[in-house]
Amino acid sequence: MKNSVKILCMAMAICFCAAGNLLAADNYLNRNMEKKLNLTQEWDKTFPLSDKVHHSKVTFHNRYGITLAADLYIPKDANGKLPAVAISGPFGAVKEQSSGLYAQKLAERGFLTIAFDPSYTGESGGEPRYVASPDINTEDFSAAVDYLATRDDVDADCIGILGICGWGGMALNAAAIDTRIKATVTATMYDMSRVNANGYNDIMDADARYELRKQLNAQRTEDYRNGSYTLAGGVIDPLPDDAPQFVKDYYGYYKTKRGYHKRSLNSNSGWNKTSSLSFINMPILSYSDEIRSAVLMIHGEKAHSRYFSEDAFKKLKGDNKELMIIPGANHVDLYDNLQVIPFEKIEQFFNSNLK
Repeated sequence: MKNSVKILCMAMAICFCAAGNLLAADNYLNRNMEKKLNLTQEWDKTFPLSDKVHHSKVTFHNRYGITLAADLYIPKDANGKLPAVAISGPFGAVKEQSSGLYAQKLAERGFLTIAFDPSYTGESGGEPRYVASPDINTEDFSAAVDYLATRDDVDADCIGILGICGWGGMALNAAAIDTRIKATVTATMYDMSRVNANGYNDIMDADARYELRKQLNAQRTEDYRNGSYTLAGGVIDPLPDDAPQFVKDYYGYYKTKRGYHKRSLNSNSGWNKTSSLSFINMPILSYSDEIRSAVLMIHGEKAHSRYFSEDAFKKLKGDNKELMIIPGANHVDLYDNLQVIPFEKIEQFFNSNLK
């Protein structure tokens, strides 16, 4: 039995090595892997353009062949190879919202940054639209690292990532698998696997989870029959008087001039209903205790989601991990409240670990 397993492993290794050699020989094909995207050239962000940065649109592809769209921010006084940071989130948002704000602010502080739309959303490619995947969306961060590591103006040994809300969990998952990521920041992190499988505050048991699976799989049948994907709906609108405070906070960002964007799923019709299925079955933080690179987790004291960061932090190992709780802040404050988001701390963290 042991010999059979050994032979199988050797055969797989040979296959992968052969594939690797072919890819190396035909590396020029990478230039043809990206599909042309219809990118808007207007400044359509929820925040003003800074006069301290150069901004442009870029594209890159992940290893599933999906072309991603990103906003690139470079400090105007940049010289030589820079440390770089790839940013995405919140879950259901687009790069014109919170992630772009973070990217621009960090570029003002000396980093080359990109804020990207995840696969299937915003200006990025991928069909069908509005699908979320624990695997592919983790891969999106590594694809961003691929892109940054091959730029002439980036120090490939000094690349970090930053995930907001649900993309905070994806960022931790990426840090667990991608050793090129030297530092990771999460802001107001959601564990999307946990919340989909267990509900808020883990109130769902196995029976409730089974009923949810039945509903979602019935929806699959209905979607296939109809030839289209039913959307779950974005942030509720109009807002009920008895809505929980955190729902009111989401409404105050996604449904008002403060944060509304026409391509944002949360601002409009939301994700495909069946997107929850893969998260229920695939925990994204299984190997987070094996992250060796530096991690900074930031959360608001008053956030309904605070327990996600606190519990995830308990699992992290090493003396290069830190949890920062912002007094008085709620979940959405860390999307765009410049009086609350600790950019100085984030700058110090990346400067200390991207060198």
